[in-house]
Amino acid sequence: MGETALAAGLALLTGSAEYLTGEGLLRTLLFALAIAVLSLVRRTLPATVLIAAGALDAATSGGLLLIVAAWSAGRRIKGVLRASAAFTASFVAFEAINLVENRSAVAIAFSVLLFLVMAVVPGITGRYWSQRRALMRTLHERNAQLLRERQMIARQARMRERQRIAQDMHDSLGHQLALIAVQTGALEVSRGLSEQQREAVGVLREASVAAMHELRAVVGVLKDGTVDDGAVEEARAESGVVAGIDGLVESAAAAGTDVRLVRSGEPRPLGAPADHAAYRIVQEGLTNAFKHASGARIAVGLYYEADSLVVEVVNGPVPKGGAAGTAAVSGGQGLTGLRERARLAGGMVRSGPVEDGGFRLAGVLPYGAGPGTTLVGAGDDLRQQPPATAPGDGQRVGDEPVIDPLDPREEFKNIMSVRRSRGCLVGCGVGLLILAGLAVLAVLGVGKLFDEMKKASIDPGVYRSITVGTSEDAVRKKLPSGESFLTSGVKGKGPAEPAGAQCLSLLSTDSPDDIDRDRVYRFCFKGGKLIEKREFVVRND
Repeated sequence: MGETALAAGLALLTGSAEYLTGEGLLRTLLFALAIAVLSLVRRTLPATVLIAAGALDAATSGGLLLIVAAWSAGRRIKGVLRASAAFTASFVAFEAINLVENRSAVAIAFSVLLFLVMAVVPGITGRYWSQRRALMRTLHERNAQLLRERQMIARQARMRERQRIAQDMHDSLGHQLALIAVQTGALEVSRGLSEQQREAVGVLREASVAAMHELRAVVGVLKDGTVDDGAVEEARAESGVVAGIDGLVESAAAAGTDVRLVRSGEPRPLGAPADHAAYRIVQEGLTNAFKHASGARIAVGLYYEADSLVVEVVNGPVPKGGAAGTAAVSGGQGLTGLRERARLAGGMVRSGPVEDGGFRLAGVLPYGAGPGTTLVGAGDDLRQQPPATAPGDGQRVGDEPVIDPLDPREEFKNIMSVRRSRGCLVGCGVGLLILAGLAVLAVLGVGKLFDEMKKASIDPGVYRSITVGTSEDAVRKKLPSGESFLTSGVKGKGPAEPAGAQCLSLLSTDSPDDIDRDRVYRFCFKGGKLIEKREFVVRND
């Protein structure tokens, strides 16, 4: 739509100018149609349209088509040499038509400057703009590629660190848990234990076996970043989810702890992260109660609300004679880890003392929240998790196909992008040099033109102040030399020169209203005196 409107506008302007200058209706329609067609195909045939526009604009009173064609040609012609050849051919066509209609030196100089302004400057500007866009696009692609490569390196570093941690956990913690499971299993069948002791040892053995299953699943995640479905399902079947909280409470009660489980509401399914976080909250609460409030009463609550599950573990004050905070090993990071786990599941964890001297640990977990659906702000996010999207491509780091630096196709793309960048820089540099050279030539040409005009023209007042009969020396002191290419077209024109006289023809600074005509002042000398002066008008050829 925009191209059609531009073509129609150029055709209308050119046709109107032709009609107002007195050209025939048929010629006006033909020129308007040609300009409309050339404007529509300038993107497909930029060089051809540029050459045709040079000839057509020289023959008409328009000129706008040449500007538009030069802009398109500068942007779309590939290669500096091809562009230079196209602009040279257009200049030749432009000047050839001008020479046919007007051969005066003034007209030729003016047409050269006109072509520089209407064709060369828009062409160089369009080429510079196009190459700058190509350069910026290449730099953007290169920057996105560098960002992807940096994330690939970071991902590989994380994978190596995961493998190292998994190996350490397997070698140290796995070995200790295996020893505990074997020793408690042997102790369970010992005849020297009472039934209560044997039951407590059985609880320890089951806890160590469950810990082994969970360790196996965690090691699988750390090792290669993927979840071992078999290990996870096996671990979740025994513990690690809300369904396993009953087992935690039963194990604590079997160990002699006064603990009870309270439920309310209709059970609803949870997402895997929230399901596991609920289990960990109860597990951490019971563990802290065992360590810091041994013998205190413990209440575990599961409250299914309308939009979330509330999990809490509340222990009472330490009874008299009980051991508070005995020599239990604590890393001090349990609650911090719970908060992060709940945040990633879309929930939150709060903890603190209660009025009767006990302690309360509670968590709120939404239903159906999965990985990456964090609904709570990361104000207490100590680890500062990286964003989900990778800069440059809008994909997740863990899921995106990482660029292989050894892929020959990618290497070829890299080489070509660098070459395009260098080509754009070279093209912009050459364009700027050409533009600077043309500007220098234009300034020199304008200066030369003014100098030639001073040699070839006089003011009408000077002409009227000179009288016939004045000595030749006195007259020539008031007149310029007249040795200029601007006066070459008027010599020999006008009325016949006196016999035996030497005449000097000069142009008037006050030209007629018609641009195709020049006012001439002629001075004829003979015998050392001015014998005749004449004023007449000649037509430019």
